[in-house]
Amino acid sequence: MKILALILSLSLLVLTHELGHFLFARLFKTRVRRFYLFFNWKFSILKAKKFNGKWHFLFFNAKTPDEWDEKNLNPEDQDNTLWGIGWIPLGGYCDIAGMIDETKGKDDLESEPQPWEYRSKKAWQRLCIISGGVLVNFLSALLIYTCIFAHWGKDELPLRNVTLGYDYHEILLAEGFQNGDIIYSIDGEEMTDIVKTQHKLLLDNPKIVSVMRPTKIADTVYLDTTAAEPTLAINERDTMLMVDIALSCDLLTKLDPRDTNLLFSVRTPFVVKDFTPGSRAKRAGMQPGDSIVSINGETMPSFSEVTATLKEHQDDTIIIGFYRAGVYDSLPVAVDNGKIGAYLTDPKNIYKCIHNEYNFFEAIPVGISYGWNQLTTYARSLRILFTPDGYKGLGGFGTLGGLFPEHWDWYSFWSITAFLAVILAFMNVIPIPGLDGGHILFTLWEIITRRKPSEKFLEVAQTVGMALLLLLLIVANGNDILRLFK
Repeated sequence: MKILALILSLSLLVLTHELGHFLFARLFKTRVRRFYLFFNWKFSILKAKKFNGKWHFLFFNAKTPDEWDEKNLNPEDQDNTLWGIGWIPLGGYCDIAGMIDETKGKDDLESEPQPWEYRSKKAWQRLCIISGGVLVNFLSALLIYTCIFAHWGKDELPLRNVTLGYDYHEILLAEGFQNGDIIYSIDGEEMTDIVKTQHKLLLDNPKIVSVMRPTKIADTVYLDTTAAEPTLAINERDTMLMVDIALSCDLLTKLDPRDTNLLFSVRTPFVVKDFTPGSRAKRAGMQPGDSIVSINGETMPSFSEVTATLKEHQDDTIIIGFYRAGVYDSLPVAVDNGKIGAYLTDPKNIYKCIHNEYNFFEAIPVGISYGWNQLTTYARSLRILFTPDGYKGLGGFGTLGGLFPEHWDWYSFWSITAFLAVILAFMNVIPIPGLDGGHILFTLWEIITRRKPSEKFLEVAQTVGMALLLLLLIVANGNDILRLFK
């Protein structure tokens, strides 16, 4: 299911990206020789072309018939594009006539520039054509986010609505945070949103974080006369103290690039949602809605504490204490490899969330704002790649596939696809020859200096850029392979 979701998502992104190039090329009467989804090395699943007033199709074909060849058709005909689907699902391409790119070099071009070719167009027109893919990718991300909010709305869990506080990454624990703390402000700015707080901690190099920390204080002191010998007894109650934590470093530089854990996560009680097939907890008599609060008599207020304790009792039988409809009970449960076969209830169903509904027009500014925040956050986070071990954080197709859930979920699919569209748009403007950003850089240079780079220079730059991209692809996917053995 992950592979299917990844291929479908990347196919949509490739189509929209190449469509951006295609539409601007058509706008400026530039011929597009081929438009392909997936790569077609020696073989195509489908070929389609319009000539002689009608469409022609070929399925599972290795060679295009002579009558389909461009030399027998009018090159200025705007319908003279060969459309196809290849068999290697790793991308696609839009082959624009007269352009040096990954599909052709200087020797593949006609000796004299033709008026319908990319190289014959004005610099600003070429800039629009080459920027079209990035533009359409980002606009498609904004459109997807808009549709998501219009259809599903937007759930927000206010930072301080989490009664049990948060579990913190070991980096923050080393800085003085404690599990259960609730962040109140960062460098004097009051925090209310979980996502914004995560980003500010990671990207803004903060100095002082103020947290609300639960602590027990004495409430009443009384003489307990029920004991064998009268003793002083103390009732305690929880209160929240404000604690300032001075951070010693830039957290991003301390984070392992391979670490996918959040800096902090919601600390939620273990309320059972359902059970796995053959669940030992279910066989012992537990029911959905039971709230686990202790193991072997030791209080366990949060899911993270329960799961950590279960790992310590890999194959033991333990006594689980829980509340059911407000009544405390306990049962012996056998642990199977650190698990009892129970699913956790979504924290959104436990804590008070704010659900916002939008119609399509109301969702437009929300989608634009969210998409822009995703872009800026992603761009700022890339500085981790320039740390000594930054390359270890690169991931390939395995990493991308891991973003998708194991079971099909349309909300997750569209959310991840929109995020990948943002990434694709940003990565393609990086000024590396072989990416759109390299062409954009050279075209801007031409506009500023009024000097056009030679075709030989562009070919060499394209070759160097493609070699660099191939190296990055090898490193990224190599990291994925290494992670399988760790």
